[in-house]
Amino acid sequence: MAKNDLQGTLDLLVLKTLAQMGRLHGYGIVQHIQRVSDELLRVEEGSLYPALHRMEQSGWIGSEWALTETGRKAKYYRLTATGRRRLDEAERDFEELVKGVRAVLRYA
Repeated sequence: MAKNDLQGTLDLLVLKTLAQMGRLHGYGIVQHIQRVSDELLRVEEGSLYPALHRMEQSGWIGSEWALTETGRKAKYYRLTATGRRRLDEAERDFEELVKGVRAVLRYA
């Protein structure tokens, strides 16, 4: 994968979540990742919000302030066209990483 593998994986998870679910706030992104992964993946706020900010600066996601279902103000994120292209690239990169890890694990 390009850049830092862990950072790239978090980007992939967030971008894929927004592609699947549409507009979500940070807590909704975390909940989705945890729920879909059967609680195997946990994203900490200390990692998520800097990643969201970085992805927004890169133009991969956009954001807007709105009220949550409970009436609280939250920043909602959405995937941009640039983000969709980055998601496609990140999925290909991740598949290559998995292929390489599997090869190493199978090596006897």
